[in-house]
This record gives sequence, structure tokens and C-alpha cells, in this order.
Amino acid sequence: MFDDLPPDLDRLHTLRVWHTLWLQRIDAKIAALTRRQAEEERGRRNRPAPPEWIVELGIGERRPPVQVHAGDCYLAGTRRRPVDREEARRLLTAGLTACGHCRPDSTLGITELSNRPTLTAAAGSSAADGGISSGRAMADSAAGPTAGRTQGWSSYVTKIQAAPQPHVEPVGTRWQPVFVKHEA
Repeated sequence: MFDDLPPDLDRLHTLRVWHTLWLQRIDAKIAALTRRQAEEERGRRNRPAPPEWIVELGIGERRPPVQVHAGDCYLAGTRRRPVDREEARRLLTAGLTACGHCRPDSTLGITELSNRPTLTAAAGSSAADGGISSGRAMADSAAGPTAGRTQGWSSYVTKIQAAPQPHVEPVGTRWQPVFVKHEA
């Protein structure tokens, strides 16, 4: 029989104390993990149900509502509050924008919302401009579809190629960049 334990009594007592301490540490860890798992399970059971509808709130002092979302919509921002079905219907019929992903207007059975001005655009718009709240949007639409566009990537690349490219050459005792114009 292979016996790897020490032959004297003092060392055997030391090993016994050492292993008793390790068993106590292991038992304490097992108890802590058991308590933690029980708390997590209790938290899962007692978690409140997610709201059926969410209103995304804007930025500012009064934080006006911006969009209506379904309760599980992942596009809803972090500034939000839960609302019930009636308030969601009331906000949508008042002109608040519906989320384009979760489509709460179709889920709530509200149709023909596209021809109404939005609630958020009412601050800077009038009925004469069709609900457009920014003057830049009106100017862009009046100037035509190509207003404000660049000439395209090819002209940009041509300008880059024609620009002087840095080239490092030794000048005196230091290396200094020297601009060399490449002929296209």
C-alpha cells in the first residue's frame, strides 16, 4: 500500500487542521452561491411585467413625448415612461409619431395617421408649410434634389491625387518633409 502521509503525529495534526480550514472555506462558498442563486430566482419570479406601451421622451426641461413604442421595442431610447393602451391611443390620435419598427398604430388599430402633422413639428411649423418645421428643409426642397450635393467621389479623388504629397528626405542633419508635386 502506497502511503504518502507523513509518519509523525504533529504533521498529521497540521494536515488535518489545514484540510478542515479548506473544508470550511468550501462550505462557506457553497452556502454563498446557494443564497445568490435563490435570490436571483426570487428576483426573476417577482420581476414586474414589462409595460405594454412606451412613450419615448424628448430632451429638455419638460421632456415632451417624441414617439410611441410597443413595450418590447428595442428602438425605444433610454428616456421613456410606460403608458397604458388608452393613453397610447390618445397620443397617437393627437399626432405623436409612431415607431416605424414596432408599428404601435397598426397594433392599436389606428389608421390614416400619415396625413396629419406630427405633434413634435407643431412648435416651428404652420399649416401653410405642410408641417415642415425647419427652414433648411424648405430651402432644400425648393432648390431641387441635387442642392447641396458634392460633385461625386471621382472629383474628390482627382483633387487628392493632384495635391502635393509629402515626401521625407534628409536635409542637413534632420529629416524634414519635402512636398513633391506628382504629375497626373
